[in-house]
Amino acid sequence: MTNLPERLAEALVDHSKVVIVIMLLVTAGMAVGAGQVDDESDLDQFETGSDARAAQEYIQQNFEAEGQQDVTVIQVIQRGDNVLARESVIRSLELQQQIMEREEIAGTLTEETPILGIGNVLAQAQIQRQYGEDADGKDGEDAARSGGSQEITIQDQIDVLSAMNEQEYEALVQEVLSEDGNRRALALMPSSYEPGSTTAKAHNMIITQRTEGGTPEGPEGLGEQETTAQLELRELANQEDDRYTVFGTGIITDEIDRSFSDSFTIVGPLALLFVVVALTVAYRDLLDIVLGVVGILVVLLWTFGFMGWAGITFNQLLISVPVLLIGLSIDYAIHVFMRHREHRNEETDGTPDVRGSMKTALFGVGVALVWVTATAAIGFLANLVSPIGPLQDFGLTSAFGITAALFVFGALIPALKVEIDGFLEARGIDRRKRAFGTGGSAFSGVLSTGAKAARRAPLVVIALALLLSLGGAYGATQVDTTFQQEDFLAESPPAWMDNLPEPFAPGTYQAKDDLAFVQANFQQQGQDASLLIQEDVTDPQTLVWVQDATERIGSTESAFILPNDRPDMQTPLTVMQQTARSNDEFAAAYQQADTDGDGIPDQNVEALYDQLLTVNPEASNVIYRNEAGEYEALRMQIGLKGDVLAATVADEMRDVAASVEADSGGQLAVVATGDPIISSDVEDALFDTVIQSLLITLVAVFLFLAVAYRLTGDTASLGVVTLLPVLFSVTWILGTMYLIGMPFNALTGTIAALTIGLGIAYSIHISSRYTLELERQGDVWAAMDTTVTGTGGALLGSAATTVGGFGTLALAILPVLQQFGIITGLTIIYAFLASVLVLPSMLVVWTRYLGPSGYFPPADEEVGGPDATETPAPDGGPRDE
Repeated sequence: MTNLPERLAEALVDHSKVVIVIMLLVTAGMAVGAGQVDDESDLDQFETGSDARAAQEYIQQNFEAEGQQDVTVIQVIQRGDNVLARESVIRSLELQQQIMEREEIAGTLTEETPILGIGNVLAQAQIQRQYGEDADGKDGEDAARSGGSQEITIQDQIDVLSAMNEQEYEALVQEVLSEDGNRRALALMPSSYEPGSTTAKAHNMIITQRTEGGTPEGPEGLGEQETTAQLELRELANQEDDRYTVFGTGIITDEIDRSFSDSFTIVGPLALLFVVVALTVAYRDLLDIVLGVVGILVVLLWTFGFMGWAGITFNQLLISVPVLLIGLSIDYAIHVFMRHREHRNEETDGTPDVRGSMKTALFGVGVALVWVTATAAIGFLANLVSPIGPLQDFGLTSAFGITAALFVFGALIPALKVEIDGFLEARGIDRRKRAFGTGGSAFSGVLSTGAKAARRAPLVVIALALLLSLGGAYGATQVDTTFQQEDFLAESPPAWMDNLPEPFAPGTYQAKDDLAFVQANFQQQGQDASLLIQEDVTDPQTLVWVQDATERIGSTESAFILPNDRPDMQTPLTVMQQTARSNDEFAAAYQQADTDGDGIPDQNVEALYDQLLTVNPEASNVIYRNEAGEYEALRMQIGLKGDVLAATVADEMRDVAASVEADSGGQLAVVATGDPIISSDVEDALFDTVIQSLLITLVAVFLFLAVAYRLTGDTASLGVVTLLPVLFSVTWILGTMYLIGMPFNALTGTIAALTIGLGIAYSIHISSRYTLELERQGDVWAAMDTTVTGTGGALLGSAATTVGGFGTLALAILPVLQQFGIITGLTIIYAFLASVLVLPSMLVVWTRYLGPSGYFPPADEEVGGPDATETPAPDGGPRDE
C-alpha cells in the first residue's frame, strides 16, 4: 500500500499514450454536457424555506384576486423644477398617449387602469366637479383609477385640464392633494411633498403590465415581451424634453443579465491574459505555457460539462468559478512542472531522462496534490449545509472543478509533456529548464525570510501571528451581512471601458441610480410587508388588535409615511372605512356594528365581512374567505421605505406580529412576511453558512490531515500544525473585511471556507516538502531552506497567478464580483504569507517537541539557536525546490 503513489506515477508515465486517449475521450463527453448549461440571474433563487416565505405563498394564493398575481408595476417618475405645473402635467398625459399608441408597449398592459398618474387623478376630479359623477359612474378615489378607461380617454383628460384657467387649476391641485384629499393622489407624490402645495420636484406614474408567468417567482416570471416593452418605455421617456426616471422589474432583470454577461466577457479573457503573462515569467518556456493554458481550458470544459449533465444553471455566484479554477489549475501545473524541472537538473550523467524525472516528480508532489484536492474540496463542499441553492451549486461545482484539475494536471498534462519533451529531445533539443525560485535567484533571498526567522526567533513569529489573529477574530464578529438588490445592480462602468472594442465594451447601466432615487423619495412598488393574521379572525376584538398594530407600525422606522403623515397601509379596517365613505348602505351597517363609537366594529363582524366583500370585491385583498364560506385569515399590507435595511424591516414587523399574538393571548397566529423580510432570512442563512461551513471545514480538514499524516508515517499533530496557519489567515481576512467595511453577501459569504480550501494547499505543500527533505537531508535547517526556496518559489508563482486571476474580478461590472475579487485576492496573499513566514517557525517548534528526533545540528541544542549561514545540500549539488 505504501508504494501505491509510486506505482500510479509509473503507470501514468509508462502508459502516457493510453492516458492521453482516455482523457481526451472523457473531455469529448464533457464537451457535450457543456453545451447544455443554462444561465439564471433571478434573485429569488437565493431564497430559503422559512415561515415568512410560506406566509407569502399563502397570501399570493388566497388574497390576491384572480389576475392580480399576473401583473407587474412600472414606475415612471417625472422630474423637474415644478412637475405640478399645468403644462408639465399635460405633457405627462401626452406621454401616456404615446405609450398607448405603441402596440409593443400597450399590448402588454392591463385592460383595467393600465396607467395611473397625477394628471389622471386631477382630470377625473375636475370631471367629477363638473358633472357630479365621472363618466364611469364612479366617484371619490375610484374615479382616480379610471385614467385608462375607454369612456374617458386620455385626450379628454388633456382637454379638461387645458380648458381650466391657472387659478382654477391651482385650486384643484390644492384640493386633491390636501392632507385630507385623495389618498391615491398623495401616494403618487414624493415623501417630501407638502400637502396642498402647487409645486413639486417629482411625481410618480404607475403603469401596470400583464405577465404571463406571474410575479411570485420574481423576475423570471417576466417574459421577453414584457421586458422588451419596459426597455422601449424607458427609451420613449428618455426622448421627451422632461426628465423621466423609468423603473421596473424587467429593467432590473435586463441590467443584471447584461452586467452578468459583460463581467464574464471582460474578466475571463483578462484573467487568462494575466495567467499567460505570469506563466511566461515563471516558465520562460513557450511549450510549458501552451500546455498550462491547454490544461486550464480542459479543466473549464470538464467543469461546464459537469454542470450541464448535473442540470446546474450558471448563476451570479458561478461566474467566479472559472477564475477560481484558473488559479488553482495553475497552482497544480506549477508544482508539477517545477518539481519535474528540479529532478531534470539533478541528472549528473548527462543522459536526459524525461520519463524518469516525471515519475519522480509525480511521486514527490502527487500525494500533496491529492491532499490539496481533498482538503480544498472539503472546504467548498461545506457550502452544501447552506439552505441557499446557489451556494450549494457553488460548492458542488467548485469541488468538481478542483477534482478535474487534479486529473488534468496530474495525468493528462504530464502525459502530454513527457510525449512532447521526449519527441523533441530525441531530435537534439534540450528541454531542461531551471525551476522558478531556485539557483540563487533574487526570489531565493526573499523566500528564505521565513526560514531565517524560524531559526532566529520562531516563538516570536508565532506570538505575532497569534496577536494578529486575535485582532482579526474580534473584527470578524463585527462584520455585517447583507442581501440587497443593490448588490446585484451595476454602477456605470469607468470611462476607460468605453474605449474597449466589441465585444468587450460594456453597455450603459442606470438602474442602480434610479433605484436610489426611488427609494429616497417614493415607495418602491412591490416593496411592502404584510402581517398574515389567522385563527379566530371573526372575533370583534381582532379588529381592535388590528388597529393597535396599525398604530405600532406607524411609529416604526420601516413604514412609508405619506405626505399627510399617515402610514401607507391597507388593512381590513382601512378598507371598511374607505368603502363606507363611498357606499351608504355599508356605511350604515358599519356604524351599527360600532356600538361604542370608537370607529371599530365590535359586533356582527362576520356579517360585516360578508357585506363588505359583496359591495367591494377588492376587500378580498385583506380578508380571506375559503370555499366553505369560513373566514380563515386577515392581511395587513404595509408600504415600506425603500432605503431601510431588510434586517430592520424584519425586526420591526416581527416585533409587531409578536405583540399582536401576545395581546390576543395566543388567540391569533400572526406571521410577518414580504420581500425584505425574506431577504433578511437570506442574510441570516448567509451568516449561518459562514459559521457552519467554517466549523465543518476545520473539523473535516483536521481529521483528514491527521489520518493522512499518520498513515504516511508522521504524527497526527503535524495535521494541526499544517492547519493552524490557515486558521490564522481566516481571522486575518475576516478582520480585513471589518476594517474595509465589506459585508458578507452572496459571494463573500463563502470566504471562510474558500480561505481554508485555498490556504490549506499552500500549507500542505510546505509541510509535505519539509518532511520529505528532512528525511532526505537529515538536517532541519537544510530541509527548511530547501522547502521555502524550492516549494516556496512554486507557491509564489502560484499565488501570483491566483491573485492576478481573482484580481481581474475587480474589473467586473457586478458589484458582488468586484468585492469577491478583492477579498479573495487578499485571502491568497494572507495564505501565502502564513505558509512561508509563519508555518516554518511552527514546523521548527513541532520538530523540536513533537516530531522526529535527531535532525537538529549539535550546535542548535535549543530552538532559535545561534545564527548560521545557509546550509548546502549534503550532496554538494544545487538545492532542491
